[in-house]
Amino acid sequence: MRFTSEQRLDDNVLEREFTLGEIPGILWTPGTASAPAPLILLGHPGGLSKMYPRLAARAQHSAAQGYATATIELPGSGDRPRDAAAEQARADLRRALEAGDPVDDEIVCRLILPLVDKAVPEWQATLDALLTLPEIGGPVGYAGGVIGIGLRLAVVEPRISAALLFAGSFVPRAMLEEARQVTIPLLVLLQWDDEGNDRQLALDLFDAFGSKEKTLQANMGGHTGVPLFAGEDGNRFFARHLK
Repeated sequence: MRFTSEQRLDDNVLEREFTLGEIPGILWTPGTASAPAPLILLGHPGGLSKMYPRLAARAQHSAAQGYATATIELPGSGDRPRDAAAEQARADLRRALEAGDPVDDEIVCRLILPLVDKAVPEWQATLDALLTLPEIGGPVGYAGGVIGIGLRLAVVEPRISAALLFAGSFVPRAMLEEARQVTIPLLVLLQWDDEGNDRQLALDLFDAFGSKEKTLQANMGGHTGVPLFAGEDGNRFFARHLK
């Protein structure tokens, strides 16, 4: 891991950009931390420059609660090399949504499964590097999307103690069986009128999760309409499991 820049945000949160091999990322740490901070991995749909305002706001909110946060660019997003098959699957998905047609699971599999297979080992390598830093401690949480990535991490990464998942992206039906292996505490946020998601599939996924402690919070509104109070519920969720 190589840090390439740093700045203090208005609330004294330290923001550092880094690269891990060819993977760009950002780490935010509380400015007044007196001990190693618990870590939350911030998931997102890709495009760090576009997502930065929302990610930085989430990071500052988390820092106020005493958490360090980090995120990385997804494979095939931002300035990372494009994958022709993924680009074609994304275009097919966009056409189906624009036409108001049902989204075929074959399209979702072509888009999501290769992304999950590539992104999860990158997240694990990032976690390896972050946990060597003296200002970062455990435990570790995951918050955000793509929900398929969060699902896979919850299964294969024992260092993640809890996950707040945003059910705002398609998930292949093949991953429902994998979801039965998830045992960590979960809080799942679902926007009931999300124009780019399959509500019933999201409900089926929640039902499939094997966790004994799992909560579904469904709110009215579209993809970007997650209410502010959901963040406060997330704070309480992580306070129970990361502190």
